[in-house]
Amino acid sequence: MNWTIEQLRYFVAAAEEGSISAAARRLGKAQSAVSTAISLLEADLGFELFDRSRRNARLTDQGEVMLLEAKELLRQAEGLNHRANALAFGEQPQLSLALDEALPYQAVSELVRDLAYQFAYLELTLLNGTSTEVAEYVEKQRADIGFHVDRGAISSALGHKYVGSAVQGVFVAGDHPLAFREQVTRGDLAKYRQILMQMDDFTPLQLSPSIWRADSSYVIASMVVDTLGWAILPEALVAPAQNVTGNLSLCAPVPAQYAAVAAFGDES
Repeated sequence: MNWTIEQLRYFVAAAEEGSISAAARRLGKAQSAVSTAISLLEADLGFELFDRSRRNARLTDQGEVMLLEAKELLRQAEGLNHRANALAFGEQPQLSLALDEALPYQAVSELVRDLAYQFAYLELTLLNGTSTEVAEYVEKQRADIGFHVDRGAISSALGHKYVGSAVQGVFVAGDHPLAFREQVTRGDLAKYRQILMQMDDFTPLQLSPSIWRADSSYVIASMVVDTLGWAILPEALVAPAQNVTGNLSLCAPVPAQYAAVAAFGDES
């Protein structure tokens, strides 16, 4: 067989766009060139990829199968190019990400999966820590970019951009006295120990005169599970924990969202 990467690229574009003319516009090629390339590919394969009895470029059953194969081959070809360029310049592409431990795992997981798919030969380093630690990783150039929860002023040495929000709520253990109330007021919260995030440059919302502190969201969640107090925590972090009742009803609502921030170094 004598098919080419270019023919596969034209085929995938036509399948994704739904027509050869749309694929030609996307690729910046003449429609005749795209049509001819696909026809030559079909001749080489020995079967039709598109049902031409219809107005739009609808894939045949064989075409559906080949589309998956073609996409994978194009992905591998792109990876080969990246690796060849890295070897030519004597460099291995590297990226270091700093991630706030309070960020939703699903968002972090999707980010890492996308990087694995798009950049197969990327050397990735993940650094996890508190919001303050994430900013320090970027500022000290241990990380190229950081994603953290906004809990106060950001260093002037860093550029930043809001990229989303992480929902938070008031959490107690299932056997905590507050868990048995249908509705909870700020006055009720004030009767029990509150566990706060310890940060040098930020004062979290304090609603109880009795407080303990910890510098890790995971440690705070563990303390809540052990019925040592209540805390305001990210829902995504607490959800997997057992023995926790979350999002108590508040008469006077506690701020429930913090925006996640992407912190970049000066040179970005």
